[in-house]
Amino acid sequence: MNVLPDCEMINIQDINTAYARLAKSDVKYRFVIDMASLKME
Repeated sequence: MNVLPDCEMINIQDINTAYARLAKSDVKYRFVIDMASLKME
């Protein structure tokens, strides 16, 4: 049996919003930061 968590991918720029949602208990999924969003353009 393969049990995996449900994830919500976010950009690093959205980390403050994700933290605020966590503080309000407005989270259904585990947050995963998209490391490609760290690249400077």
